[in-house]
Amino acid sequence: MKVKVMVVDYASEKHQEEVPALLDAYAQDPVGGGKPLAESVKKDLVAALSRIQGAFSVVAYVDDVPAGLVNCFASFSTFQCKPIVNVHDVVVLDTFRGHGLCQQMFDEVERVAISRGCCKITLEVLSKNEAAKAAYQRHGFQGYELDPKDGVALFWEKYLT
Repeated sequence: MKVKVMVVDYASEKHQEEVPALLDAYAQDPVGGGKPLAESVKKDLVAALSRIQGAFSVVAYVDDVPAGLVNCFASFSTFQCKPIVNVHDVVVLDTFRGHGLCQQMFDEVERVAISRGCCKITLEVLSKNEAAKAAYQRHGFQGYELDPKDGVALFWEKYLT
């Protein structure tokens, strides 16, 4: 099994096809919401990503077959006065799970974050997604807390109409 991990070139026609296909597979998985992406999202995704300052994606190939994807966005730590990379999507296709692709993609994300002078990498994970939590913990991620007596941070959302 030959694994290749690289930063996505949003201008590449190959990557313009692979990124939405990988994200669509994730969206259809129960932990991704269980619904396919809208055709308009698949069509416009890579162009939209290319316009977001600080956004980047990492793709993993197994024997030249697209097998994994991580989408990342720039954020900022006011407490450290340094940039942050936020991992927004982590995809490893079912048939390629258990081969360390997540760790290899995170190695590349970390390389990019360090090259950008970031102080940390953040991500969110569903509390019952034990496989993902284990993979993230193997790479050094942990729950965010300032003081254990105040508990860990929670990720909340509000949809806008």
